[in-house]
Amino acid sequence: MACAGVSLRPAALLWGWLLLGCSWGPGPPGVGAAPLFSAAYVLDDAGGLGRRFDGIGAVSGGGATSRLLVNYQEPYRSQILDYLFKPNFGASLHILKVEIGGDGQSTDGTEPSHMHYENDENYFRGYEWWLMKEAKKRNPKIKLIGLPWTFPAWVGKGENWPYDYPDVTVYYIISWILGAKQYHDLDIDYVGIWNERAFSSKYIKLLRYTLDKHGLQQVRIIASDRLWEPISFVLLLDSELHGVVDVIGAHYPGTKTVPNAILTQKKLWSSEDYSTFNDEVGAGCWARILNQNYVNGNMTSTIAWNLVASYYEELPFGRCGLMTAQEPWSGYYRVEAPIWITAHTTQFTEPGWSYLQVDGHLEGGGSFVALTDGLGNLTIIIETMSHNHSQCIRPPLPHFSVSPQRATFYLKGSFYMVKTLQVWHSRLGFESAQSTFFQQLHPVKVWRGSFYLDLNVDEVYTLTTLKTGQKCICPDPPPSQPFPSNYKDDFNIRNPPFSEAPNFADQTGVFEYFINTSDPGDHVFTLRQVVVQRPITWSSDADQTISIIGNFQWENFTVTCDIYIEQPRDGGVFVAGRVDNGGIYVRSTKGVFFWVFADGTYRVTGDLAGEEILMKGLSGVRANAWHTLTLSIQGTSASGLLNGYPLWENVTITEPSNGWAAIGTRSFEFAQFDNFHVEAS
Repeated sequence: MACAGVSLRPAALLWGWLLLGCSWGPGPPGVGAAPLFSAAYVLDDAGGLGRRFDGIGAVSGGGATSRLLVNYQEPYRSQILDYLFKPNFGASLHILKVEIGGDGQSTDGTEPSHMHYENDENYFRGYEWWLMKEAKKRNPKIKLIGLPWTFPAWVGKGENWPYDYPDVTVYYIISWILGAKQYHDLDIDYVGIWNERAFSSKYIKLLRYTLDKHGLQQVRIIASDRLWEPISFVLLLDSELHGVVDVIGAHYPGTKTVPNAILTQKKLWSSEDYSTFNDEVGAGCWARILNQNYVNGNMTSTIAWNLVASYYEELPFGRCGLMTAQEPWSGYYRVEAPIWITAHTTQFTEPGWSYLQVDGHLEGGGSFVALTDGLGNLTIIIETMSHNHSQCIRPPLPHFSVSPQRATFYLKGSFYMVKTLQVWHSRLGFESAQSTFFQQLHPVKVWRGSFYLDLNVDEVYTLTTLKTGQKCICPDPPPSQPFPSNYKDDFNIRNPPFSEAPNFADQTGVFEYFINTSDPGDHVFTLRQVVVQRPITWSSDADQTISIIGNFQWENFTVTCDIYIEQPRDGGVFVAGRVDNGGIYVRSTKGVFFWVFADGTYRVTGDLAGEEILMKGLSGVRANAWHTLTLSIQGTSASGLLNGYPLWENVTITEPSNGWAAIGTRSFEFAQFDNFHVEAS
């Protein structure tokens, strides 16, 4: 892919500096606002270096955050992947962290497990394998992390807890790591314990022992992906545990650490951070924490949740990705500001570089970090994000102020001979509503080991000896379009590229392509709900399974689907419309739900839980036979057909007024669906 927009003519560059109010020493200052602060900062490696830099990354998972990405057609899907992973192109990420799918709801959906049941193994379910391979294809040096949020029920042997049988849980996780290598030639670099939940010292020790036993010594362990404590305190008390944990990973640390974490002398990572709407305030949040996690907290890696907002925006934490790609039906996507904020660090550093030993706080507010490869290269990243323009979703941000300032840098030690630094600049234009991102400016000349620049508020600079940075821009994607108002899927695909049907977003349970070899007729290829026991949960999965699809703004529409109840006596399935919720809030989902049950009854309810009964009666439906359900919603009225004939009608609907279409089951049970069709008016 060719790069565009990466250079300006000298005259235009000069005019750009004057407009920005920037100045490079030792010449005269620019014409911008007079700096209120002036301070000098020394960059020197003569006395040794700081901590080793471990890279910047992002999370796919926790959960189903990349769900819609896989359905994009080429070339748009590859363009999105390039912006995320390709070196010197866009975000150029160093780390990809993925969910080890466990069949349970983990924020915006469920991700399928490689082992639904104890005697079941399939290393081609879901899309995380594919995503890791695509990342490696673009950057062979990218680091891969696996972390479970949920676990299949069999791991806990009936208990909602993965540590009662640590040997079983270890077997489950090791199988995923071995499967990654055997089936996809993927080497997992790090593995976590249980996302934001309790840890077990016994389990962690057994995990390390078993990894080594299987020749997986290169797989390092992160714990505990929650808070700094109690893991740091326990590591100080338990020397054996201290010997097997490689990284202390904390979530949303607010750029701060705790004394015990420092005392462990372990690598400290912000192993999940950001989670913020990807507008310019989100970009400000990301710019601030990328620097200050190290400056304030000695963290050598920061990992964003999430990689790419590829899930229905009305689900929890909509558009909290580094970029947005939630319209596979149109091909539209957006390269959001956090992509270019990421590039300020990732395009000019690599894991294995080291931070310099500097305080990193700017006198006028803001921060800087300086890193070196130890071979003479130097990269300085400066941010001056103001409080109101850099608030992350969590934790609360204490008040601080940032002012225009002049920063003078003195290069000493091996950097004294540096004569020129390349300059990349971003400015979040909250007052002017005109922002610039990752713009290459004229190189700065270093005179007698020093230079200065005038910094305004809400800016990011990278100054570097590297000349490899690029702002690559793909052709514009197609325009945004709503979900098709007339959508069909007959699931007739013999060798699907992914286990899940396009655009269906499972919220409880897992719906997979299925070959129904017992059916000689029209239902050989179906979609089947396959989770038959409630998983070890991370959030409040519903007691019913549900997969949503469509346009959340739909009001009047008709859903038709062939259904097949497999569970006799107490089995049941539904089709639904105006479904108003999902993700971690799935238990409280409302809508219009048309249920049929294996005992020959039906119900119409206003909620997924089935507690708000609007209509009920006899249907004659039985298990192990195909039937067609049709749900029509118009204004404040709904009606239902069974096999093309009216079963109920004129049920009054007061709320919700809009929402998705959906399919699902009464419980965790096998059931099949075919010939899905939704038509909105």
